Amino acid sequence: MSGHQDDETHEHDRGLSYDLPVLARRRMIRLMAGAGAALVPLVGCTADGSSSSAATAATDTTAPSSTGEACATVPEETAGPYPGDGSNGVNVLKESGVVRADITRSFGDSAGGTARGVPLTVTLTVVEAASGCGTPKRGAAVYVWHCDREGGYSLYTEGVTDENYLRGVQETDEKGQVTFTTVFPGCYTGRWPHIHFEVYGSLEDATSATAITNTSQLALPKDVCDTVYATEGYERSVDNLGRLSLESDMVFRDGHDHQLAAVKGSVQEGYAATLTFAV
Repeated sequence: MSGHQDDETHEHDRGLSYDLPVLARRRMIRLMAGAGAALVPLVGCTADGSSSSAATAATDTTAPSSTGEACATVPEETAGPYPGDGSNGVNVLKESGVVRADITRSFGDSAGGTARGVPLTVTLTVVEAASGCGTPKRGAAVYVWHCDREGGYSLYTEGVTDENYLRGVQETDEKGQVTFTTVFPGCYTGRWPHIHFEVYGSLEDATSATAITNTSQLALPKDVCDTVYATEGYERSVDNLGRLSLESDMVFRDGHDHQLAAVKGSVQEGYAATLTFAV
């Protein structure tokens, strides 16, 4: 990262021990790809068997076809410094109540607060890359977490360390889907608006915080962010987003085709974000 980006990095990304190893590996992958290395897990395969380094950005929850569109594993990303999965102190996954669809409220022995903001539902569809993205990943588990509209992370950020809202786990259904009810996350200094997620082989694995199979992030489109951030409570996000782009973001700058969610809705009615990804 450049010195300018270091200056703008928010306290939520000071955990560089988490970020730099992943980013370094991804830069190495790009160098290898330039040298002609075969990177099957990360490079989509077309119908004729040739490789493609990029795929069409996600626009709906339909899984890529094994006969026409590229199928590539979702890029591996940093979990960041505040995952709450036990890898950096706090472990929310072993707490009773973490398996839930509505993640707007805190649960258990926490303070019991509710995250405020523009309503958002997030539907993630998990498919199997080994099948050409044509088979839903049934019985897996997805853990999602993100910041609140002020840019704070529950369990970690001063003022919300007693909260555990905006975190939750669900098991994928027969369509490979999970849907979470939440609020639109804010934009804090140095990072494009995003939602973190981890995939586990089963719900049992997730609630015992073992055997993570994939860690990645979902990006939110700029036009929707601009609209949401013009509303009350998101004032800090306006300036922060104005200094960023997907191409300059420390995570998404090396490609976001498989991570940019399709978002529909309105401030009045709430928004729905959808993303299909392969594991």
